[in-house]
Amino acid sequence: MRFRADLFFATALSAVASSAASAADSQLPVRVVVVTTFEIGKDSGDVPGEFQTWVEKLPLSQELAAPGTDHGLMRYNPDLQVLGVVTGEGPEHMASAMTALVLDPRFDLRKTYFVLAGIGGIDPKFGSVGSAVWAPRVINGGLAHLIDAREIPKSWPDGFTPVMGATPTDKPTPPLHSQWGDMAYTLDPALVSWAYGLTRDVALQDTDGLRVSRERYRGYAHAQKPPQVMLGDTLSSETFWIGARMNAWAERWVAYWTEGKGVFATTAEEDVGFMQALTAQARAGRVDINRVLILRTASNYDMPPPGKSAADLLAEEAHESGFSGFLPSLEAAYKVGSVVVRELAMHWDKYRDAAPKGN
Repeated sequence: MRFRADLFFATALSAVASSAASAADSQLPVRVVVVTTFEIGKDSGDVPGEFQTWVEKLPLSQELAAPGTDHGLMRYNPDLQVLGVVTGEGPEHMASAMTALVLDPRFDLRKTYFVLAGIGGIDPKFGSVGSAVWAPRVINGGLAHLIDAREIPKSWPDGFTPVMGATPTDKPTPPLHSQWGDMAYTLDPALVSWAYGLTRDVALQDTDGLRVSRERYRGYAHAQKPPQVMLGDTLSSETFWIGARMNAWAERWVAYWTEGKGVFATTAEEDVGFMQALTAQARAGRVDINRVLILRTASNYDMPPPGKSAADLLAEEAHESGFSGFLPSLEAAYKVGSVVVRELAMHWDKYRDAAPKGN
């Protein structure tokens, strides 16, 4: 019998097409992915981390395997078609977990919205613990040259310089995106504005612990205000830095990389990994980078109050006496973030093909 190459390849292509169609038909629909970074114990019923409130209150009742992540499990709400994930702490865990999710054949995420809802530190010159802050921008605080503090030239404000620069204030600003890495990301302004407008009047929890904490920051007017929903940029660094001098660097670093347009508000570890992973997948057409939101809620201040040293504040936080905002910040992340998640999921016919836009 003579081998019919044309018939063989036609049959093979037909089988591949049939398999692809079957896989597409069996994919789980996902309107929104809620991204959290850690859970302390179980997903429900014990001391909560970032994920537990979403699991219990949205709720996210259906368990799914999450290969490629430390947590090992995702959660799903089939009615809202919302998927919740725990990536693990740090930019590397975030980037690998998000890449694994996007490449998972169970999902088609090309029209999906991503909402990162996590806790972080806050600049007392910007706001108070317990507040919720939507990020217009993410600045990379990890990629830099650094000179030891004992060797910093006296004319320098700190020891950090751009990787492609020799002084802290090199001009023109080196390219934000280059072979050296990505230094700044701007989220879709219209979507961020919409999310903020939708949630700006959400009343946040205030507690005796929060009031005591902010009372210590005399002379910092914004640090003494009750928790509120705000707009401000996040600085993402794997190093958990702390103190007034580091805070001054953070303010300068955000202003430098945004050419004066940004305002440093919150600290975070994972956000640059989140943006790097999704940007790469967006270039491949697997996600829409204009459907990404970041919400950071303040569990602590990033510098000590007057009369205390950076080491004092570090000791408080190491012994968990300085995290008066921990539980309120977890609650704020859900209370504010869920307004956006529910709006997108419950009005999918409106937002499936056109992302919402604020003023």
